[in-house]
Amino acid sequence: MPDAALPIAASPETDILSALGARSIVLVGMMGVGKSTVGRRLAARLKLPFVDADTEIEAAAGMTIPEIFERHGEPHFRDGEARVIARLLDGGPLVLATGGGAFMREETRNRIAAKAISIWLKADHDVIMRRVRRRADRPLLQTADPEGTVMRLLTEREPVYRNADLTIASRDVPHDKIVEECIETLRVHLCGEPASKPPADVVSAVR
Repeated sequence: MPDAALPIAASPETDILSALGARSIVLVGMMGVGKSTVGRRLAARLKLPFVDADTEIEAAAGMTIPEIFERHGEPHFRDGEARVIARLLDGGPLVLATGGGAFMREETRNRIAAKAISIWLKADHDVIMRRVRRRADRPLLQTADPEGTVMRLLTEREPVYRNADLTIASRDVPHDKIVEECIETLRVHLCGEPASKPPADVVSAVR
């Protein structure tokens, strides 16, 4: 058979895009788990736009997130965050990285469930602490006991994060490995059949 007549094998990325349709992919999880870095690379693999919700919130407000917290308080920030995420999801498909508290709002969870596939990037406490210590722009960690705050937030948020469609373990491996696991897990979730044997340490949970 001439080469031109051979069928073209579908790639995992093509399968995912076909199954997604107009839906987006939304990354949820704690600060420091790599939502923006993984999201940017995942979007590049899928040839979708990448948007960081926090960046969009700052653009809409004309000030930084620490400034919003300081001037208006967390409830005001969360209201704006919900509006921005709703607007972005209405304009999908895209890959969206959300702030750590966004998924805690039921209205936002319901909107994500209706318009996207959600991935929880789950990291252990020690991994999160190592990463967030490098940055001073985390309003919720401006406390006398940042480590205690992270433990409290994990306790409050993890039961809610478990409502995400998929779970991927964020740990100290190359980001591209996490992205590859996202691709494989998305394909299994959306299409049913893995393109290849999944990595032994991939963590996936389907609701």
